[in-house]
Amino acid sequence: MLRRERVSYTRRVATITPFLWFPGTAGEALDFYAAAFADSELVDVTRGGGEDGTGITSGRLRVHGFDLILFNGPPIAEFTSAISLMIQCETQAEIDAHWDALLDGGEPVQCGWLKDRFGVSWQVVPRCLGELLGGEDPAGARRAREAMLGMVKLDIAALRAAYAGA
Repeated sequence: MLRRERVSYTRRVATITPFLWFPGTAGEALDFYAAAFADSELVDVTRGGGEDGTGITSGRLRVHGFDLILFNGPPIAEFTSAISLMIQCETQAEIDAHWDALLDGGEPVQCGWLKDRFGVSWQVVPRCLGELLGGEDPAGARRAREAMLGMVKLDIAALRAAYAGA
């Protein structure tokens, strides 16, 4: 059984900010994500793109205090599931709200994953998931993992019930 180890770092040396390259749809994506997250804040927008020079080149969106940079560039690649953005939610209502907003025009995957309309992969998971999958009771953790593997959108009550053996 895998065991999670907590490590604490006392020194902060850098900030990591996801930089998402869109094939000309960064402005649409900024609007979509701003609407999907109630607490989002459009920090800045750089213009100068498009045929008339007024189109969005890039934008920084702050979501849950976390910055995302969206950039317009030529269509050189597509997003894959190899990189995903994870939203850890406290309640089922939060999971449902984020899931429904991001799924608009996208597609559900499995185990709390979805691809939004732009092809960006998201994991919408309960914060307690790590405790359930790595809990002290190996049989409970196995049951929770099996329950999760059978879900598309994650259900906190069902995961807790599986862990408890109910």
